[in-house]
Amino acid sequence: MSTIAQNEIDRDMTAVDTDWQTVHRVVLPTDGDMDTLPLYVDFNSAQRVIDDRSRTSRTGASAGAVVGQSANQRSDFIVGRRQVRLPEYNRVSFGTYFNAFPASYWRAHTDVEQVRLAVEVDSEATVIVYRSSPRGTSNRVESLTSESGGVLTIDLPLKQFGDGGWYWFDLVSHGNAVTLLKAEWSVPKPENFVPGTVSIAVTTFNRPDFCVRHLTTFAEAPELLEVLDRLIITDQGNRRVKDEEGYEQAAAVLGSKFRLVEQGNLGGSGGFARGMYETVNDGESDYCLLLDDDVMVETEGILRAVQFADFTRTPTIVGGHMFNLYERSVLHTFGESINEWRFYWGPNQETKEAHDFSASNLRTTPWMHRRVDVDFNGWWMCLIPVSIIREIGLALPVFIKWDDAEFGIRARKQGYKTVSLPGSAVWHMPWTEKDDTIDWQAYFHQRNRWIAAMIYSPYKKGGNLMKESFAVDVRHLLSMQYSAVELRLEGLEDVLKGPGHLHETIKTKLPEIRKRRTEFTDAQVSTDVGSFPPVHRVRPPKRGIQPVAPQNMRTALAKAVTGAVRQVVPVREKALENPEAVVPAMDARWWRLSQLDSALVSSADGTGASWYQRDNAKFREMITRSIKLHKELLLNWDRLSEQYRAELPNFTSPEAWRETFEAMSSDGSVSEPSKDTNDSAGK
Repeated sequence: MSTIAQNEIDRDMTAVDTDWQTVHRVVLPTDGDMDTLPLYVDFNSAQRVIDDRSRTSRTGASAGAVVGQSANQRSDFIVGRRQVRLPEYNRVSFGTYFNAFPASYWRAHTDVEQVRLAVEVDSEATVIVYRSSPRGTSNRVESLTSESGGVLTIDLPLKQFGDGGWYWFDLVSHGNAVTLLKAEWSVPKPENFVPGTVSIAVTTFNRPDFCVRHLTTFAEAPELLEVLDRLIITDQGNRRVKDEEGYEQAAAVLGSKFRLVEQGNLGGSGGFARGMYETVNDGESDYCLLLDDDVMVETEGILRAVQFADFTRTPTIVGGHMFNLYERSVLHTFGESINEWRFYWGPNQETKEAHDFSASNLRTTPWMHRRVDVDFNGWWMCLIPVSIIREIGLALPVFIKWDDAEFGIRARKQGYKTVSLPGSAVWHMPWTEKDDTIDWQAYFHQRNRWIAAMIYSPYKKGGNLMKESFAVDVRHLLSMQYSAVELRLEGLEDVLKGPGHLHETIKTKLPEIRKRRTEFTDAQVSTDVGSFPPVHRVRPPKRGIQPVAPQNMRTALAKAVTGAVRQVVPVREKALENPEAVVPAMDARWWRLSQLDSALVSSADGTGASWYQRDNAKFREMITRSIKLHKELLLNWDRLSEQYRAELPNFTSPEAWRETFEAMSSDGSVSEPSKDTNDSAGK
């Protein structure tokens, strides 16, 4: 244990950090939200990380079973954004998602070799510093004691964090209560260091209340305002942000740091492309941070992303993680990857989705201590150096879906990495709360995935994409989801047209597909579920056996064949007069729906239901069309792939987007470039 004398610790925090740049402040929630508290502070300090992959009991069972979190959460201990008041003989750990230092990410992506922890307290206390290994085991590093308060500092090496690991500290009070006044993690400033600045680009469609909340949140974050050049909100809705109550007051606080852009609806890709465009043309910012409108923001996370990017060896895209807006202690995704054989996105294989920190804190979650490398970061929160935008262009003009993934892949092809940085995050509605693969977005899911694969797939004819795409069509048809198949097939038809259709149709495609969907009963959702005829099952299940999910490929194929055979059997007339069953959205799977002639299926958000009805003629027409289109794509893959690759720099260029913006801006204009645009090199 090290005991620091009073004359050594009674110093101002600013003096400690003269030659150091603070990059990670210990922060706390001040809204009394007990759900988010485990992300910031951990009162179960006796718990330690257990490597559940390597330690087993005598019986062979994992010895790393996670012990449930204690309910001993004390929001009353929090006395400020950066202060905690700890009663005598108490202990609290800051080995938490937002307050532990992600050492391995700094080791991997920067030239920083050490980090300084500075903890300021007002009375006698002990600070115990820990680090973890990539396997998730914890190691005590040092114990520092202040006899009467002041600043405790320790310099810590980053050399041993090659594959993973975090630093954190516990605070222990002695015979008197102690207040943590502030705590910071800092790194040495390189010679001639100039911190970067950021423009935050938000795109919105009919969420003016969320946007006004963004304005207020940023205005109340003084540390963030120091690095913020401008908040750019691109409003694409018909419920205008400027008409929302509280808008004028919130905008007035930010003053020249705020810009409202109004244009027609170009989707997420069009809105974010506009934010990129405005940032580059302003010529002021080093970074453009893309941010969803419907998120709750931890402003410290934005600041950390900017400051991490300041130190990366080369310009690097820095993304934030996504927490569940409805279960705020639940981390929805920790890292995203692209399976190039399938050409589909998904969670990194080293991570686990929907991790609940209220059940298992950072120190008892071994997999989270291994550094996770990603292929891209979702644009719910993603910081992009302006220099990268200048070099590789703006977003893909695809309206929605795959724009963020494609940009990450495009940047990687040019040698730029993406980092999903722990401690930087927002709260957002998770995609598990909806099924956008069967609504109007089915078109964009299908078309944009194929376009991205044609540009980037390393496999001949797109690997498994062709086979998987056809299988999904079959699955939807067996499920009586004809509207989704129609949109997917239209997507393939547009892919065959070549890249010229992207900018041409970005402003017209959405109303077209919305109108097309109204022709299908499975797409017609009624919120008045009592308006449907009563359920009547004409023929009960054979031997009373209810459908179950196939356990292997053999049984899946057998069920698919059985479902296909039903398509040549006439539909029972009474099934068109009365639905045969009520099927919850979570149970609306092909192996269940293929056994019915009709069903009432609830919507994913639970607000209504649709009446699915089997249509043999539609099945035959659509399956034939799907086979034809997939065959055409197979035969023309090489030609189309060459076209999309060749045209990528053109349809992602500022010039191409400018023409689209001019056509869609409410006043028919687009901001002019700043005089120093060509001289602003970014980072």
